[in-house]
Amino acid sequence: MPLIIVRNDITKMSVDAIVNAAKESLLGGGGVDGCIHRAAGPELLAECRRLGGCKTGDAKITKAYRLPCRYVIHTVGPVWRGGGHGEREQLASCYRTSLALAQAHNCETVAFPLISSGIFGYPKDQALRVAADTIGQFLLGSDMTVYLVIFDRAAYQISGKLFADIAEYIDDHYVDAHTDSRRERMRRMGVVESRMLTAYEDAPMAASGLDEALAHLDAGFSETLLKLIDRSGKKDTEVYKKANIDRKLFSKIRNNPDYKPSKPTAVAFAIALELSLPETRDLIARAGYALSPSSKFDVIIEYFIMQRDYDIFKINEALFAFDQSLLGA
Repeated sequence: MPLIIVRNDITKMSVDAIVNAAKESLLGGGGVDGCIHRAAGPELLAECRRLGGCKTGDAKITKAYRLPCRYVIHTVGPVWRGGGHGEREQLASCYRTSLALAQAHNCETVAFPLISSGIFGYPKDQALRVAADTIGQFLLGSDMTVYLVIFDRAAYQISGKLFADIAEYIDDHYVDAHTDSRRERMRRMGVVESRMLTAYEDAPMAASGLDEALAHLDAGFSETLLKLIDRSGKKDTEVYKKANIDRKLFSKIRNNPDYKPSKPTAVAFAIALELSLPETRDLIARAGYALSPSSKFDVIIEYFIMQRDYDIFKINEALFAFDQSLLGA
């Protein structure tokens, strides 16, 4: 665990295994296939010749040779023929069989390209959904870390309707701090200065009650999270995997009452527990964070919570599309 979307060249990924979107012959080709063969060197082609090809939806494994990984897993994705010829199941099978091979060879980290989304013509937004759904389901029962490697912006696309809906929500709710008028900025500065002066004048009185206030602190993030997990009736593993968090990080949070997670981690647990917007605000506030209308990340999170859509991989797809930090990992 978890699933991480990155923009990179898959031949540069230092992982246990990378996945090659191959042709049935396994003898190289264009796109990702050609790049991987060129980077690995002629030894890869020589080994592939001995494999006797590969069926669509299946996968085979070889050494990686000059690549910075241990293995190359070759899988053959479907050619898009309109969606009515079993393409989705064949594509899902590519991910499942590749992950099974990686697991059988004790791989802890695997990097995938977006299979079939290039010259095979599978619509990029649909290919992305199949990848996230299939990998996400696998990771519910595995501690593997999986990377979905996107080479460039042209190779990545979420649903046009989802993108448009989020963009509209951002337009309606996002407050760009840099577009404030000078008069508004001055007004805000005046309010801040007034509050600072009031706080300074009240300091002696406030100080006298400091010890009492510190003695009645609210529960911190870790304690509150564990209570929410108990309330949900879910197992710890179910929650942290649904939050796209690895076991080691969850262990740190569980065992350290004062642990302060990153904001994406705090929000990820709120999503995993399917909290309402007020509950989400309360949970992340206990780690020192807030949701702000001047942050696109925060507005996108608010959009999904208001839609009651708690699919963390779908949320991360949207965050990636808008160049924001991802939840969880």
